[in-house]
Parts: sequence; C-alpha cells; structure tokens
Amino acid sequence: MTVSSTVAVIGGGPAGLMAAEVLSASGAQVHVYDAMPSVGRKFLLAGRGGLNLTHSEPFDVFVTRFSERRAQLEPLLAAFGPQQAREWAAGLGIETFVGTSGRVFPTDMKAAPLLRAWLHRLRAAGVQFHMRHRWVGDGAFDANALRFATPTGEVTAKADAVVLALGGASWARLGSDGAWAPWLQAQGVAVAPLLPANCGFDGAGWSEHFSSRFAGQPFKSVAIAFTDSQGRHFARKGEFVATATGIEGSLVYAASALLRDEIAANGSATLLLDLLPDRSAEQVLAAVKHPRGARSLSSHLKSRLGIEGIKAGVLHEALSKEAMQDPAQLAATIKAVPLKLVATRPVDEAISTAGGVRFDALDPALMATALPGVFAAGEMLDWEAPTGGYLLTAAMASGAAAARGAIQRLGL
Repeated sequence: MTVSSTVAVIGGGPAGLMAAEVLSASGAQVHVYDAMPSVGRKFLLAGRGGLNLTHSEPFDVFVTRFSERRAQLEPLLAAFGPQQAREWAAGLGIETFVGTSGRVFPTDMKAAPLLRAWLHRLRAAGVQFHMRHRWVGDGAFDANALRFATPTGEVTAKADAVVLALGGASWARLGSDGAWAPWLQAQGVAVAPLLPANCGFDGAGWSEHFSSRFAGQPFKSVAIAFTDSQGRHFARKGEFVATATGIEGSLVYAASALLRDEIAANGSATLLLDLLPDRSAEQVLAAVKHPRGARSLSSHLKSRLGIEGIKAGVLHEALSKEAMQDPAQLAATIKAVPLKLVATRPVDEAISTAGGVRFDALDPALMATALPGVFAAGEMLDWEAPTGGYLLTAAMASGAAAARGAIQRLGL
C-alpha cells in the first residue's frame, strides 16, 4: 500500500473509529463518513450512566460470553481484547478502574473525554471526517463512486478499499437504522435478520392495578431461572424492572437471547422468578407457616420474609386470594413466580441487535467475498453479547481486524 491509498470508513461508531485509527497508522488516507452531525452518538449515550469499556475477567472466560460466535470472535479479541482496551484508553490519557462487578470504567466514568481525546488523535493522524453524509447503497456497489446523501445534495467519493461499520438497528435516532441490510443482500452478501438483543419483553400479564402501581419499579435481590425447549438453562441473581407491559433491565437482558429465541420458536417463554434467592425453599415454607396471630398476611410476610411492595404485588398477580392462604402454594410461588413472556420489545428500543452480515459471507479478514475490497465490522456483523463491556470491546476488535484486512489487501 502506498501513502496515496484511500480507504473509506462508513460509520463513525467505535468500530469505525478503531478501523480509522489502525488504517491511518499504516499510512492510508482515511475518510470517515457518518450520517449524523457528529460521530460516536450511541457511544456517548452508552456512557451517560458510566462508560463500561470492557470487563476484567480472564480472557478464557471473557470469550465464552459470545456464545455461538466465540469461534469467529476469539481470534479478533486475541489481538484486541480487554487488556488491550485498557492500554489503548491509557494511551489516550484515560485511566480505568475495575468496579465491584468486574466491569472496567474510566476513572471519571464519562465517555465524552475519551471520545474527545480519540478524535483529537485521529485528526492529528490525518483522518478526515465527513459529517451528515448518509451512505446510499442501493444499486450496484462501486467503490469508485460511493454515493452519499448530504444536506446539499448527493455527492460521490472513491476509495481503494471500504470498511463498513454501520451498526445494527437499535436506537435509529442515533444513526444505526439497519437500512444497509437490503442493500448488501442485493449485492449477494448474506445477512441474518436483525433482532433485538439485550432487550425487554412484553406479556408478563400484569393487571391494571399492578401496572399502574409498580411500572418502573425494580425487583431487587431476586433471581430468575429459565430452561428453553432445547434444554439450555439460564439462572442468575440480580435485579430488573417491571414495565407497564412486561419486564426489562440488566438481569432480563442477560437472559434475553434465550428468551427471544424461545418466543420465536414457540410463541412464548415462561421464566421463574425467585423473590428470595438467599433463602431455601424449606426456610421460606417455615416462615410462611409460622403462627401470625392477629397480624394480616401482608404484615406477616413483611416481618418474617421482608416481602413487601412490588414483591408482594407480584405474588397477588400470580395467586388467587384462596391460594395466598395456602402456605405450601404461597411458599412455592415465592421461590418460583411464573412470568409468561410473549414478545420482545421493538428492536429500536434494544441496547443492541443480533443478526447482521453472516460470517460465512466474509473471509477471515472480514472482507465480503461477494464484494472484494469491502470489509465489515462492529454491530452490523452477526453476533451478540451481554452488557458488561463485551459489546464495546468486540466492536473495536472487529474494527481493528477489518482495518488489518484492508491493509493486507492493499499491500502494506
């Protein structure tokens, strides 16, 4: 590759910016195009409550979080994984720390300072940014006539190689709307349907009374368990939130792939909610059976088991008045409240998406075999992962890998 080689990176999220960084370091002239007025908008939103950059767990555990796509992502993460992500941030002047959950955050918890430092370094390296340039990919693909819709009309650009980092289909208002999927399919690139991942669900069957009183409130110190029709099992402690129509939140997101696929296959999925995971079934039954004298059942459950508020409310959702008076049935339900879910929330509300460009449509360097010289990276690839730093690290790892593929193809 000569210094005059030009690479177009379409998409200014973490994957695209990492591709631009690796490419510019190798001498390419890099042009980043993004449909939005500024880059990294979803990145900034993700960091609003504290930027979870990566996770501190050992690498051999970290790669298991990518489930069925571990084989495809492990080589990418071996080159840019959790430790490299922390070192990269440190190189930008951003120190990190490990939280109590093992997640890794910048010391100031913010995304904006990191993004500012990153963009400053990219511009200093000669990377050129073209904002409000929305790629128009319908029609035959031509790297010498890349079409972009801009506020002043359509413009074209040419490139010796192209890295697509267009995101999935969640939070479309931030730029990732999945419009690219039919365009690539028309060019012979296999694309798996874009589906919600790390998402909420509808169909818990709340009464109007429960919904009006508890929507938006969290279930804390609980556990959920779910076994799908193929025998795959999920069980974990944590917390989540009741919504007007169902459930969402970190504990639900962790199980969302299994729940989503079960609903798609069988029309519904029923998880079991343990309201008191730190107490055994025997302990709960003994507490329920304990004489309560003149106290009401609600007072009894509060004093003996700490069950009140939303936890008491969900028991009344699951049991009739008569069943609430049956100690055995009540105790069993406290340990396993059934919540039937019938639909995911819309993909645009999801934290991330599953599906995308299939790995069998790409070579090991992430180049589309149907479009030589065109590479794909980030969330637009067909993979998913739970929250906890896995999404961001893998997006950047794939951006770096696509850049290395372009560098190799252009002959550096």
